[in-house]
Amino acid sequence: MDLQGFSRLMQISPFEVKDALIDLASSHAERIMLNAGRGNPNWVATRPRHGFWQLGRFATAEAERFQGYMREGVGGLPEKDGIVARFDTFVQMNRAEPGVDFLQASVAYVRDRLGYKADDFLHEMVCGILACNYPVPDRMLRLSEAICGEFLVQEMCSREPFTGRVDLFATEGGTAAMAYIFNSLRANRILRPGDKVAIARPIFTPYLEIPELEDYKLEEVTIDADENDGWQLPDSELEKLKDPKVKAFFLVNPSNPPSVQMGARARATVQRIIAQDRPDLILLTDDVYGTFVDGFVSLFATCPQNTILVYSYSKYFGATGWRLGLIALHENNVLDRLLQQLGDDDLAALDQRYASLTLEPRKLKMIDRLVADSRAVALNHTAGLSTPQQVQMVLFSLFSLMDTADAYKAEMKRLVRGRLATLYRSMGLTCEQGADSAGYYAELTLDNIAHQVYDPDFAQWLMKNIAPGELLYRIADEAGVVLMPGGGFGDTRPSARVSLANLNESDYAAIGRAIRRMLDEYFARYRDQA
Repeated sequence: MDLQGFSRLMQISPFEVKDALIDLASSHAERIMLNAGRGNPNWVATRPRHGFWQLGRFATAEAERFQGYMREGVGGLPEKDGIVARFDTFVQMNRAEPGVDFLQASVAYVRDRLGYKADDFLHEMVCGILACNYPVPDRMLRLSEAICGEFLVQEMCSREPFTGRVDLFATEGGTAAMAYIFNSLRANRILRPGDKVAIARPIFTPYLEIPELEDYKLEEVTIDADENDGWQLPDSELEKLKDPKVKAFFLVNPSNPPSVQMGARARATVQRIIAQDRPDLILLTDDVYGTFVDGFVSLFATCPQNTILVYSYSKYFGATGWRLGLIALHENNVLDRLLQQLGDDDLAALDQRYASLTLEPRKLKMIDRLVADSRAVALNHTAGLSTPQQVQMVLFSLFSLMDTADAYKAEMKRLVRGRLATLYRSMGLTCEQGADSAGYYAELTLDNIAHQVYDPDFAQWLMKNIAPGELLYRIADEAGVVLMPGGGFGDTRPSARVSLANLNESDYAAIGRAIRRMLDEYFARYRDQA
């Protein structure tokens, strides 16, 4: 593949472009490829995983209590009666095993701090990890929903008091959550072809691509962040939300790739617009990187009744392969109100759609419609995330809830922010990481780097003389470094996304030096032509 062929590829999804760059960077056997293109972390949270395996041991022993089945290697369904005493015995006999102390602390926390019965919790976890029953309730196991809700409120709302109940739907990662939400909003006539949706840019690519699909045909209104203001959303852009034709506002917060949370000023602006102008505005916020920011405040905290919150456990806990996600709605939310305001024809059509589930379809809440729609309604009775996945989700949540010193969070921040500082230092740039920064990605805009390291005239020359994607192509071909094109994320200037999650600090130093060497070459060419 030559540069001309690669330039044509720049029109497709950056995740597909990444694969072409990986092939190019891997074509030289004598060097190691450095793939900073994908956000898969190179860490895992070990303590809740140890707890998961030990819980599995205890659960299997619970099933094997039925002696009549053991000869054939078959156990029975666990019994709740006496389960706490049997768990205490298991702890005493296995106290030295990794994860047993975490399990014991988890049971105590659920009982003493959250106020749930230990036998109810243990029985749900044991049955869940054995996967011996369908997920019941199908939306999410009862105590699992409550515990994960506690985690979300703590991490998404900066530990401020949260009024009202949070309803959760456990999904196969954040990607499934996105698919379910778009599908249900369309199926329930809340979003229709031709409707306007506002999208904060730059943003995770699918939020730009899905609305354009034949299934949805939504008109996109861009809300562009200002790099010169720390990638914050200006009031002048947020004012577009006042337009009553804009039905929803989609954002990733902290942003992807800039990796900066929506600051207090922008949150206050959105809150004011909803209160004064747009009480019907739907907010869809994907907050997967929120746990990398101290004191993170989601729109779910400031505008809870208007917000659909999507959260994935994948990045913070190093669990992309588990596919663990949540959709959260406030118990009193704008979606349920919009359903009641539909016209008679729409209501009648939806009555028919959900008639197999209830005799009163109009009382079916949006959170439960999401579950039904995820299984084409007719398979609602077998909906739900697998119960072992829900158990691991609960253990991750408890790990965070019990970490009152935020030791794990501090370590995650140290990792990504140290890598970010090294990357910038190796390019000859100063890295200013403000309070709103998550540091999970870096958005490198070519003209801004050229302006800072060299001079404004060179930056202008670079924009005129370097083809889009040329730097990405050359750095992959010549240095074995894979970066993702920022244009696919909605950045309007030549740029690259660097993931700070999946390589070691020394690798980011090498990436920074490679970028600087290439820019030095362009600068030399610029001076020769001057």
